Amino acid sequence: MSQDQPTVSTHVLDTAAGIPRAGVRVRLRRPAGDGSAPIVGEGVTDTDGRIRDLLAGGTLEAGTYRLEFALPPGGFIAGLALDFRVDDTARSCHVPLLLAPFGLTTYRGS
Repeated sequence: MSQDQPTVSTHVLDTAAGIPRAGVRVRLRRPAGDGSAPIVGEGVTDTDGRIRDLLAGGTLEAGTYRLEFALPPGGFIAGLALDFRVDDTARSCHVPLLLAPFGLTTYRGS
């Protein structure tokens, strides 16, 4: 994969503990007009809480994507499915997730 090739990445941080959240399974899907949402990438966050390339070298295309986070059992929030839109395919899309015991925050990162 070229370093210049845009991708989708994520970073999961545990804001209560102040540490990255390793071991979170994340799936990337492409919802389609027919109701299907094929998986186009998946991975598990590393020791720094990151997945650097959910497309695994594939091409970033314009359109809607869905990130599915399978959060550790026992917490109030068991998972999150987040739909977002990519319009600029020349720019990578980084979507961090900040976890707290009873809430979460996400945003378009850089």
